Amino acid sequence: MRDFQLPGRSPAISANGMAATSHDRATLTALDVLRAGGNAVDAAIAASAVLCVVEPQSTGIGGDCWAIYAPASGGAHALNASGWAPAAATVERLRPETGATIDQHSPHAVTVPGAFAGWQALLEAHGTRSLGELLQPAIAFAEEGFAVTPRVAFDWKRAEATLRASKAGRDHALPGDAAPETGRMHRFPVLARTLRTIAEKGAPAFYRGELAANMVESLRAFGGLHTEEDFADYTVEWVEPIKTGYRGLLVYQLPPNGQGITALQMLNILETFELAKLEPHGARRLHLEAEATRLAYRDRDSFVADPRHAEVPVNRLLDKSYARELAGLIDPERAMGALPPPLLEPHPDTVYLTVVDRDLNAISFINSLYDSFGSGLVCPKTGVVFHSRGRAFRLDEAHPNVIAPRKRPLHTIIPGMAFKDGASHVTFGVMGGDYQPVGHARLITSLVDYDMDPQAAIDGPRAMAYPGPLKLERGVSERAQLALARMGHAIATAEAPLGGGQAILIDRRRGVLIGGSDPRKDGMALGY
Repeated sequence: MRDFQLPGRSPAISANGMAATSHDRATLTALDVLRAGGNAVDAAIAASAVLCVVEPQSTGIGGDCWAIYAPASGGAHALNASGWAPAAATVERLRPETGATIDQHSPHAVTVPGAFAGWQALLEAHGTRSLGELLQPAIAFAEEGFAVTPRVAFDWKRAEATLRASKAGRDHALPGDAAPETGRMHRFPVLARTLRTIAEKGAPAFYRGELAANMVESLRAFGGLHTEEDFADYTVEWVEPIKTGYRGLLVYQLPPNGQGITALQMLNILETFELAKLEPHGARRLHLEAEATRLAYRDRDSFVADPRHAEVPVNRLLDKSYARELAGLIDPERAMGALPPPLLEPHPDTVYLTVVDRDLNAISFINSLYDSFGSGLVCPKTGVVFHSRGRAFRLDEAHPNVIAPRKRPLHTIIPGMAFKDGASHVTFGVMGGDYQPVGHARLITSLVDYDMDPQAAIDGPRAMAYPGPLKLERGVSERAQLALARMGHAIATAEAPLGGGQAILIDRRRGVLIGGSDPRKDGMALGY
């Protein structure tokens, strides 16, 4: 139990449905759907659509979507709705223009957005409501306006330079050539018209016809290689989730091209240590977490790619004996030396949400633009902000994550789900670009090794060890910081909060749902 004399919040507890999102309007939208008889999938999609309007720096219909759905009847279904590169995208074509890397603001960073196709696939397979009905709350916020909340305003201000990458970006999101401050009302009238068109015609209208033609026209005007065929041919993938055991839990993630395998690898490494004997927010736990991070991320940057185009050694990376080998490289008293340079840099701009309905159907759902406001490139005729996921590609023919036609890049967004005794037990996710596997591992170890409730597990101070120095949130105690420095870690203060997270634990013994939502964001967990 938390100390009620100290800052913090209690976990949400309810006997019926529950939703946890990064914005209060999205949480309330999800609850409205649940109370009206919709299921977890319906509520998640309605909430995600709202987030695409009221938390525009983190997500949008020009982004991607991943989900794990656990029906009450059992099992887990995983959806990969990440976008692919244009058919014309090749190293030979891009390298003379881009050099060694693809810049965030380049049109070549824009892969075909997968979000709407993912939403439609989830509804067709597991939903009970129409997409048109579920888009109505988002349309209302886009047309009538919404009040900008504090974390959204903070991120929006930091992204002003990104939005100035195009005139459409300035017109769309910089009223008076500046980010709106906390409490200001903001509208997205052009985006509202696009959402209304899709509500009337369905998700295929995003990929074929006038909307797709307008998006392709704007991307090509920015210098992109996209064609209407790249949009029309796009398909999502239902995939078999990957998993590992952690002290009695079976933890599920999506397979590559996502980095969920990195979270599982970290759990395998950390399972070899007796974390429960260490202080939950102390230096020794942070040290082991940091070293596991560096080893697992080195493997991520070497091997994780689109398995349709490259061989990814999933079984080897998840092998418990391999984890023990990696754990043997960790000195509990001393930081390791330098590791090879990383592929990506951390960018905490994604939304995660989770919903459990009264029948205990559960969904772990994530939607992302990658960088804050993605590429900063906006289609003026549709109001679609294009994400920047394609900048994760490499322009090295020998690397598994090299760009290629219709290939998906390494993806950072990862929904998580954990089962206990064969039934769904906790649905969770931690936003934050590269930070996400660390956040997943920290959340699970906090729940299991320290018996924290979901809110306490999310609240605790965070650290990120890769790339570069060990970045610490200000909540890490001075004593822990000094101890980490003595262990040989190069210490830095995180410039911004490390991600955000939500989780719902299904307590089957007591018949209740227990939820938590990250105080680093504007959201809440709420049930009924």
